[in-house]
Amino acid sequence: MRPPILSNKRFSEPAVFTPENLLREARRQKSLPRASVPSVCLLDPDGDIVRWLVGTQGIEPDPAWACYHTELYTFRYQGMGFGIIGCAVGASFAVLVAEELFASGCELLISVTSAGQILPMGAPPYFVLIEKALRDEGTSYHYLPPADFSHIAPELLSMLGGALAQAPVTVHRGAVWTTDAPFRETKTAIAHARDLGILAVEMEAAALYAFAQARQKAVICFAHVTNQMAQAGDDFEKGVDGGSRDALRLVVLAARAWRARRPRSSESHRKA
Repeated sequence: MRPPILSNKRFSEPAVFTPENLLREARRQKSLPRASVPSVCLLDPDGDIVRWLVGTQGIEPDPAWACYHTELYTFRYQGMGFGIIGCAVGASFAVLVAEELFASGCELLISVTSAGQILPMGAPPYFVLIEKALRDEGTSYHYLPPADFSHIAPELLSMLGGALAQAPVTVHRGAVWTTDAPFRETKTAIAHARDLGILAVEMEAAALYAFAQARQKAVICFAHVTNQMAQAGDDFEKGVDGGSRDALRLVVLAARAWRARRPRSSESHRKA
């Protein structure tokens, strides 16, 4: 018998409950104006980048962001404007927020999530541009038919090849394992991931890439490999400033490469 998560799916059938309708009702209840978010937005599942920006730039929540569950901040870094949402951890939460951001004017979404090392590529911390993600979570199966992996869009991967060659931090490229249950990463599961050539384990990328493919949206996922699952001392260290500046350098490189291909995109915080 097929489990419910693989049964009764109609991938081309439109949803009854949409992010546009949710945001409309939230604006009504909160008496908020209709507003657009910046064209490039970030997901910061750990919240470290948001906290660093609050502490160094004094950024504040956007009062027009109507989401019931999150706060959107806007900021400028190296001459570019961004929106950012912190602490959206896990596949379903990340995709819920992604749906709302794209419904609100986002054109490129970049996720920078912390990850655990599977195949060693050096001593953490370092970054991985996620090319594909093992679908060991639930959300992706509501967007795409069953398959082992979901993938970054080929045109985005091609675009990033040259851009990341200029990165001032170490960036590898490869596969990750997306799990819904971080405290069920058993020796057997880890060994299987290593056999598949997987570099790291995290909690969002498979669902975000499935959403992106199904909805034809631009999504780029980076894993910030920061730990060895607490199997050694001094784990979960991200580096100077909690790795925030290094992460933002990557984000800027990716955003500039994307904007070079999308000259019509605006950096401004646009009002509808």
